[in-house]
Amino acid sequence: MSRTHPYQPVLLRILHGIAAALLVLALLSGFLIYNTYDKRWGSLALSTIGDIQGIHGTIALAFLLFLPVFALYSFHIGYRRLVQEQSFSQLKQLGKPVWWISIHRLANTLMLLAATFAVVTGRMMKEEWLPAGEIHRPWYLAHLIAWVCVFISLALHLLMGAKVGGFPLLVSMFNWTIRDEDTPLPWLQEVKIKHSSLVLKVLEGIVIGGIIMAFLLPVFNS
Repeated sequence: MSRTHPYQPVLLRILHGIAAALLVLALLSGFLIYNTYDKRWGSLALSTIGDIQGIHGTIALAFLLFLPVFALYSFHIGYRRLVQEQSFSQLKQLGKPVWWISIHRLANTLMLLAATFAVVTGRMMKEEWLPAGEIHRPWYLAHLIAWVCVFISLALHLLMGAKVGGFPLLVSMFNWTIRDEDTPLPWLQEVKIKHSSLVLKVLEGIVIGGIIMAFLLPVFNS
């Protein structure tokens, strides 16, 4: 494909599409929960959906089960799209193309961290809190903050994607074209087993550790 129509690996498109769908559904259903039970910072005149907490919980659980796969892909195949050690020095080159690329990588990284924060805090929630009016629970407040972080990170991810690659880059994620060489074998050849970058090692430890906590913490919170 031409430079004006960038080609994205099919594995990236599949995983990115699933992650995007689950994330947007989680954001929307999470807002509907707030709009039904909380409303202290404003609300919208929307119809109440029965068992919205159950719907949100199902979406969130699906996202939690999928997140380890997406995280491992991001850190071991798609790591070039995340923050690099040189990204911090490149941030000093304000307004230059490399500055925007570094901001884009930072936004991608923040998405992973915000999503991890969201699944950890969400797993510590109890369904009976909000219907009972217990809207000051620390884990609920933390989950609200996580929702805001995910929303802001998603907005930055889209804005920086549009800035760096324009509309063609955004559309390329929904392109169904498949090249002959885009097969599982090249995917495996791109795997970076062990990173030399300390930044990526630390970030992966935080994300994977957070995912593990999201699975284990509810056991001790029952």
